[in-house]
Amino acid sequence: MLMWNSPSEFFAMGGYALYVWSSFGICALVLILEPLFVRARFKAVVRRLKQQQMAEQFDKEISK
Repeated sequence: MLMWNSPSEFFAMGGYALYVWSSFGICALVLILEPLFVRARFKAVVRRLKQQQMAEQFDKEISK
């Protein structure tokens, strides 16, 4: 059986609405941002590895 008689009671969460909805909001924000941060970090690592590889090839060509 539901404990709320109306949608406004549901969204008020028995007086704990600020805590409950801010927790849901922060969780949703983290779930959205985490893949974006991981992708950006991955691209940065790939870029750095490509630069390192190019530098090593350049060093090999100069030392010939």
